[in-house]
Amino acid sequence: MDTLDVNQKAYVLLREDAEKIVKLIEVQMANLATRKCPLYEEVLDTQMYGFSRQVDFAVRAGLVQEQAGKDMISDLERELAKLYEALNRIVENE
Repeated sequence: MDTLDVNQKAYVLLREDAEKIVKLIEVQMANLATRKCPLYEEVLDTQMYGFSRQVDFAVRAGLVQEQAGKDMISDLERELAKLYEALNRIVENE
């Protein structure tokens, strides 16, 4: 396996992990009728932290370009911000 293959594999694996977090966010967005769940938020925060550590490792190891890693994290943070905004609107309307 050459370096390019390893780099592509690392990027694909990180994207797959990012998609799993997006799915968690989507599930919570679909269930906004339920009250805000601190446990679920903690799981998402933990997942985000773990993912950022994975990206940091991949960047430091030279497996993923720094900008590509930052972009993945930024995309997830935007999705998470949408969730928190929606949850805050629900809490304000209660």
